[in-house]
Amino acid sequence: MDSDTTWRHIDTERAALADVLAGLPDDRWRVPSLCADWTVRDVAAHLALSHSGVRELLGASVRSGFRYRAMIRDTAIRCPLTHEQIVDRLRSFVGSRRTVPMVSEQEPLLDVLVHTQDICLPLGLEHPMPTDAAVAALERVVWWSRRFPIGPRLRGVHLVATDVGWEAGSGRRVEGPVQWLLLAAAGRSIAHTHLRGAAETFVRT
Repeated sequence: MDSDTTWRHIDTERAALADVLAGLPDDRWRVPSLCADWTVRDVAAHLALSHSGVRELLGASVRSGFRYRAMIRDTAIRCPLTHEQIVDRLRSFVGSRRTVPMVSEQEPLLDVLVHTQDICLPLGLEHPMPTDAAVAALERVVWWSRRFPIGPRLRGVHLVATDVGWEAGSGRRVEGPVQWLLLAAAGRSIAHTHLRGAAETFVRT
């Protein structure tokens, strides 16, 4: 998927999520998301910090003892933005191609696709992922998993999408719609019931 298409998907998903959040009463912002120990508000705040600069990230890194996951959680929970400001911030990103330092355009695509589901699914809202965007994001997760020991281990697994012509890897077969393969590969156990095969592979280690 080329760069223009990638950013078009990012813009569309950010705008759609902003619309979802804008219509939520306050109590729904406190609903637990699919991210462990994160509420809907925490996930939304994390996405609203997608344009954070080096200085902001450095401060958060120091506070978290330079532990990546702790830093991400700390910045989301400490985020001072109100619900309205989070929505406005997400909308302000539309049309921008800025990323946080040292990441590619694939990371904001992956972030907004997965985190939109982290918010929508617990709220009982249906928001299907664009298939081509989900494939690109899943390929990025596979790339990361093969190079760094984070998230579910995807080695020795043959992933097969049943709704688009895509597959990757070798070993135990896991198949299902690409949206659910992506969510499973990103560590969301709710996806297991939508897959066939060795779904137990998708367990954080």
